[in-house]
Amino acid sequence: MSLRPQRLPELRLARRNTALLIIDMQYSSACPDQGVCARLKALGDQVVAQYYTDRLRLITPNIRRLLDAFRSLRMEVIHTHVMSLTRDGRDRSREHKDLNIHRPPGTMEAQIIEELAPAEDEIVLSKTCGSVFNGTMIDYILRNIGIQNLVVAGVVTSGCVENTVRDAADRSYSVIVVEDACATWTPEKHQAAINAMDETSAKVKSTDEVLDMIGRLPEENRS
Repeated sequence: MSLRPQRLPELRLARRNTALLIIDMQYSSACPDQGVCARLKALGDQVVAQYYTDRLRLITPNIRRLLDAFRSLRMEVIHTHVMSLTRDGRDRSREHKDLNIHRPPGTMEAQIIEELAPAEDEIVLSKTCGSVFNGTMIDYILRNIGIQNLVVAGVVTSGCVENTVRDAADRSYSVIVVEDACATWTPEKHQAAINAMDETSAKVKSTDEVLDMIGRLPEENRS
């Protein structure tokens, strides 16, 4: 018996059934000068702060390229961000309470960064947990709009991204993780999460590979 792991089938994308899911690219977690980056620097954790900051400067333009491509073809775009329903955060998950993760409504840290700000009529889902499938009605929404395939980007690779990808796969969505459009705290954590998802819960692709796939969609799939 071969010990070679099974590979997931290649995805058959179409405009009508594929969405870009951008996870938690907000000021608290995706801005090099604010939020977690500023706190890491203040704590003296310069190695992690520098790596994560550099990674954000790589992935943000890549996510923007994906965003522009999806918008140009009128394909669905969904944003998530961490934001409590209450000012004191009493609605948060126990995990977020234990980790002191609290983004009150109306604060800058809860807002999605300007470079990736949602366009009019794009879906934005607030959550107080890791996986968007556990804290929102995303599964209900995706099925209502006919989405079967998810292209996933955002932060952090080893946390909310991986949790979301695994939950999506368990719910029978086909998933692409865009490796150079995701970030986490260290290169080792990032690569471990990518390796864990690859060919089990998702296909792992680069931004260029996904853009090429989208650009080659047959015309009948774009209308």
